[in-house]
Amino acid sequence: MLIVRKSEVSGILESRSAELIDLVANAYRLHEEGRTSLPHSTFLRFPDAPANRIIGLPAFIGGDSPSAGMKWIASFPGNIRTGVDRASAVIVLSSLLNGHPQAVIEASLISAKRTAAGAALAAGLLLPDEGAGTTGVTLIGCGVINAEILHFLSTRLPSLTEATVYDQDPVRAAAFVRTAEEKAPGITVTVAREQAQALAAHSLVSLATTSAEPYLPVDAFRPGSTVLNVSLRDIRPQTLLDAQNVVDDADHVCRERTSPDLAQQLSGNRDFIDASIGELVGGATSFRRDPERTVIVSPFGLGVLDLAVAQLVYEEALKQQLGVAVDDFLTAAEAAPAAVPEASGR
Repeated sequence: MLIVRKSEVSGILESRSAELIDLVANAYRLHEEGRTSLPHSTFLRFPDAPANRIIGLPAFIGGDSPSAGMKWIASFPGNIRTGVDRASAVIVLSSLLNGHPQAVIEASLISAKRTAAGAALAAGLLLPDEGAGTTGVTLIGCGVINAEILHFLSTRLPSLTEATVYDQDPVRAAAFVRTAEEKAPGITVTVAREQAQALAAHSLVSLATTSAEPYLPVDAFRPGSTVLNVSLRDIRPQTLLDAQNVVDDADHVCRERTSPDLAQQLSGNRDFIDASIGELVGGATSFRRDPERTVIVSPFGLGVLDLAVAQLVYEEALKQQLGVAVDDFLTAAEAAPAAVPEASGR
């Protein structure tokens, strides 16, 4: 079995933004075609710490590089106050020959980058002329996810030159400006003093917060805005009912008190959902934007996206002889066929 560390994942994924957007698009296409298996995610919650959670996402994805495995991702928002990353994650890949574990991969970077790649993909698909004239974006929440989203948007939307950011913590907002200089050089970042000021600045908006309850009203966005509802719980349900809506998978996103879940409860149906990202990628939808209405993209975050990126990391780690090979993880009699090359210094 191969253990791939965070630094190695980072090196493998460096400078692959365009490739990752294409990889995520292909994963959505395969999912829409029924070439995946995707049970519902499992949420582990803690009675004495309701803000904390750990989510298990099992999945299988077919195609040219089939893969099966599970992401185990923890979100502990209180970590931020102590200077520790909010999210941590690991992905286990299993052999499709015998089901044995063949890799354990640090996955916080994989999770962040596939989230950002999916957001950038959706923005490009939904903005007029694929975003060719888009110059600015509003980012609500100045954490790791929006930093990655800004980076991937700059790849997908070359005309992007401005970003207006807002966070409840001014210190985090100021630090985000420095991070943005590295993630998206050439984009001018302005920190808004008020959330309403930030939302009024641009018609492309990314929401990546730790909010547990919706707070954004119907008139929060500029008419005709494209809203990347990444954190899923910021927008009041009535806002979704008044908007056009795109999701990654309706069965997955309409759960766990997300804004689409609350909109479903309020309306009694899912008629407010207009299309899936997979349909947009494959062109299998008649959905058209109404320029006067807001379109809200609500991606639950499908495990098949994590697997697609993890499989790329695993294959590259083998090629580059990275990671730690644990040849005796299983007993000799049970060991899976060797797939890890010998490498000095491991």
